[in-house]
Amino acid sequence: MGARPVTALNIVGFPVDDMDNSVLREILRGGLSKINESGAVLAGGHSIKDDELKYGLSVTGVVHPDKIIPNGGAQPGDVLVLTKALGTGIVATALKQKISSPEELDAMVKSMVQLNKYAADVVAGYSVNAMTDITGYGLVGHMLEMLDASFMDAKIFVDQLPVLPGTYKYAEQKVIPGGLLSNRKFYKPRIAIGAGVTRLEELLVVDPQTSGGLLISIPGEKAKIFVDDLHANGVEAARIIGEISNSSAEPRISLQK
Repeated sequence: MGARPVTALNIVGFPVDDMDNSVLREILRGGLSKINESGAVLAGGHSIKDDELKYGLSVTGVVHPDKIIPNGGAQPGDVLVLTKALGTGIVATALKQKISSPEELDAMVKSMVQLNKYAADVVAGYSVNAMTDITGYGLVGHMLEMLDASFMDAKIFVDQLPVLPGTYKYAEQKVIPGGLLSNRKFYKPRIAIGAGVTRLEELLVVDPQTSGGLLISIPGEKAKIFVDDLHANGVEAARIIGEISNSSAEPRISLQK
């Protein structure tokens, strides 16, 4: 939403009887490295004994009231830009089944550890109409949140979506997370499937993402220079993936070739 992170608190659940403390040490060290990279400081945290490993951060930030970027406000003629490749849910499921390749794993991790800070820094130099991030509800779910807040319909051009290596291969093998199936069932009534769109492309847009990218609605005349600027600042996966089509009381998404 245009905020700058200031402080972060660790939140940890750790199975002390089943995992060595060195695992926890590496998790906390990795989290701290990203906190430092973001410009925030670690102010403390809380840990508990838990049968299942959990780690997260509670973050506080600041933003000038006049510079807040909401998820509502998209306008007809806006272009939709996505800053990270899709497929983390599917590739992570392949990893859990121990069938992913080292190259696929490296590509997924590289995407997931890239902070959205670098895309947000570029956004700060432009007048964008709406922005959100793509996480557990997948591209479609979080896009619909934007559309509902804006009362707009949108098109996704599936051929333009950035995709992590291995994603379509594993989807074809039915290596897919349960969250994907839940997302698909919930959002299917609000998705129109255009001619030539494949089942694998339908699955991709509802794949739940971990550390996904930003979805940005920006006036079309600014879109190309904006994407070029993202690329120049290290956000290499950024793509124009769709457009806001028209106002609507019941927003829908059309998947098109």
